[in-house]
Amino acid sequence: MDHRGIVYERHGRGAPLVLLHGLGHRRQAWEPVVDELARRHEVFALDLPGFGDSPGPAPDGPYGIPALVDAVAAWCAAAGLPRPHLAGNSLGGAVALELGARGLAASVTALSPIGFSRGAELLGSRLMVGGMHVATRVPATAWRRVIDSRPVRTMTTLAVHGRLRDPYGDLARLDPSVVTRGSPYTRLAPEVVRYSFNGGPVVTCPTTVAWGENDRVLPVRAVRRVLRAIPHAREVRLLGCGHVPMDNDPRTVAHTILSTCAPETAPNGRGAFGVQAAKGIAKPSRTRLRPRVTAPAAT
Repeated sequence: MDHRGIVYERHGRGAPLVLLHGLGHRRQAWEPVVDELARRHEVFALDLPGFGDSPGPAPDGPYGIPALVDAVAAWCAAAGLPRPHLAGNSLGGAVALELGARGLAASVTALSPIGFSRGAELLGSRLMVGGMHVATRVPATAWRRVIDSRPVRTMTTLAVHGRLRDPYGDLARLDPSVVTRGSPYTRLAPEVVRYSFNGGPVVTCPTTVAWGENDRVLPVRAVRRVLRAIPHAREVRLLGCGHVPMDNDPRTVAHTILSTCAPETAPNGRGAFGVQAAKGIAKPSRTRLRPRVTAPAAT
């Protein structure tokens, strides 16, 4: 896969930090936390190949998790970033961990990463893939009416934000243009469901796995497998957050990433890097910032 077409935004100054979004999302997913991160880092928010403004792969080209990892690794090398800090959500979390397993990361923060869920935990994802194949055979006008219906908007809000009554969740909607036969989304989604992370023993950099307690896409109990695979990883439970926690609690997500990049500031706990299961690392406040909601193509 050609890495040269990867589109990105650059903010701030300091040690490089690369942000990787989830399946069907785009670099704007990180907007709620970029300003905070850019106070201490040179931040690069990427559109993964096939999403946002980055062109997709050739129809006959490789397109799966290994190909995405190769593309991001090649982009980092071309950008002069041999071992940046990495943070990723869902699909992006797995790409970040795979790069960590290759020794290409100074640190990794994985927010609800794919590759650790099993069995019934993947039921929703499998149903999504099955429904997607049906949707590719539905006329575009009919499909648009379906995704704009209240039940589908409600399910999207629940999946993305982890709650039904979210004042910003009504802005979340599916993008019908990505669910077409042969699109990057329809090609990659089955690979995401089948993917399993196996590189834990060789991830040696500071690592945090943070999971929203209200994640309806990948249930939080999968975090136990991450900790078995990467024993030194720090666990952070994001209370009140769903699968895309940057919208729910930007302050806590930003601080989680920053403390992973500078592990000496992290709290003491189990393992070399410690464990924390709390709302907020800086202080257990219930105050929330007003999130800047983006409209993901899908989750």
